[in-house]
Amino acid sequence: MFSGKTQELIRRLDQARYAGSTIQAFKPALDDRYAIAAVASHREIRFPAIAVPDVAALAEQVQDDTRVIGIDEAQFFGQEIVALAEELANRGRHVIVAGLDLDFLARPFGPMPLLAAYADRLTKLQASCQYPGCGSHQASRTQRLLDGVPAPADGPLVVIGGAATYQARCRHHHRIGVPARSEPEPVPVAEESADL
Repeated sequence: MFSGKTQELIRRLDQARYAGSTIQAFKPALDDRYAIAAVASHREIRFPAIAVPDVAALAEQVQDDTRVIGIDEAQFFGQEIVALAEELANRGRHVIVAGLDLDFLARPFGPMPLLAAYADRLTKLQASCQYPGCGSHQASRTQRLLDGVPAPADGPLVVIGGAATYQARCRHHHRIGVPARSEPEPVPVAEESADL
């Protein structure tokens, strides 16, 4: 988060548009933070986009004359996005994908590892660590916060949010909260032995 992924996607789409290419941009419908009908960065830079609920809907929306296809927040799509991106690229389309490579638990996020593996070109952007007093380390992790403390490990994988919910963190300052348990774990009790 906060590394400029969406801003870089928009820059590349603008570049293709100025060169005369026909372009379509897509984003997952669940990402409604800044705009419904646009890919939008944290800095409020926007590019018109089609919000789609899933990969099948995205595939149906791709027009025959589209040469460049931008896909933002690809981590929120299912694994089917990998096959679609490959199919489109094999048919001569230029496919540009942006997304988080790791989830808040620092695990590979959805289809991103395979998308990265199949990419002809890979650009990995990183923010600066937002942990108080750090700032100089490259942030390779996304820290989810809940009431200002690290979110529990057993929380939902996807929570749409911005600066109040997430921070960019380096590996040294990234923390995973303890699991939230609704009931305390039972303490095992040793059985008494009748042997004397």
